[in-house]
Amino acid sequence: MKAVEVDGFSFRFEDAIDAFVFDEKDVTKATFHGAPMKAVDIITEFANCYVYIEMKDYDDPSVYDIRSAMSDDEQIKRKKRFNWLKDYLKYKFRDSYLYRHAEQKVDKPIHYICLNNFDSGLNFLIQKSLRLELPVGKPSDRWIQSLVVSCHVVNFERWEKLFPKWEISYLTSISN
Repeated sequence: MKAVEVDGFSFRFEDAIDAFVFDEKDVTKATFHGAPMKAVDIITEFANCYVYIEMKDYDDPSVYDIRSAMSDDEQIKRKKRFNWLKDYLKYKFRDSYLYRHAEQKVDKPIHYICLNNFDSGLNFLIQKSLRLELPVGKPSDRWIQSLVVSCHVVNFERWEKLFPKWEISYLTSISN
């Protein structure tokens, strides 16, 4: 069992070989990068794969929801925000892949999970876009390996159903 604390949450990964904060801000930690690229929040290593995890907990997820825009103007604004978020999540993965490639740590299949507080419908739209743009699988016969073998965009409820062995809990600070 490996545990990681990040952004106010505690993650516990059953059967993990390693799990650590990959987007490390503390320069004294071994996982600090120092390069000006994006990084996913957590990387977890298992015997047969790596799992990259990015967390987002937005105050107002509706600003990305193109399905509920009330006017053309609002639709345009939300579409821009949606595309920005999708690109942000895409580049978080790709930059993390590059970091790990430079570390020679892309020797197993990689799965990408984006955890957030969105509803399932919006998560499905983001997941569909990300799967095309990462891309998931081997999009070309010329590729020897894929960048990522799966991509999931889930909220906390869906996480519990898909990954029951990986517990998440809120951290509470106790002050005297």
